[in-house]
Amino acid sequence: MTDREGTHEVEETEEELVEEAAPAEEPAAASEAPADDAYLRLAADFDNYRKRVAREQAAASTRANERLLHELLPVLDDLERALEAAAAHEGEKLEEGVQLVHRSFVSLLGRHGLSEIETNGRFDPHVHEALLTQPGEGVEEGSVLQVLQKGYRLGDRVLRPARVIVAE
Repeated sequence: MTDREGTHEVEETEEELVEEAAPAEEPAAASEAPADDAYLRLAADFDNYRKRVAREQAAASTRANERLLHELLPVLDDLERALEAAAAHEGEKLEEGVQLVHRSFVSLLGRHGLSEIETNGRFDPHVHEALLTQPGEGVEEGSVLQVLQKGYRLGDRVLRPARVIVAE
């Protein structure tokens, strides 16, 4: 009987352990709710942050465009005066007006960091785009013969490469 009693005691002990473990699981389920709530709040906060940053970037872009357009308005005024001179058939004034518009526009773009890419000398694939190669008499191979379209940099970045014809 001792064996049976010993086995019976072991079974009771296991049942007691299972019964004791069951109430311990309930608080674990209760503790999951605050963790889920905290996660949802964090996700909502991050989503709000992401939306706010997107709105702020759009507003900053709009303000930057507004400043640039404000500076372009005098160039537009000069161009309209040149067109008025063309309508009045005043050729000399038209040429002066177009030169004035060009100078003011180049000056404005220069103030914003735009500069022309140099095309004198050797072909540089980092800043030039070779559209054609032609035999060049009296020039070194790889020299720029003609510029078809000017290239520009904005700071250190190439905004548009210069399109050139290169000597063979």
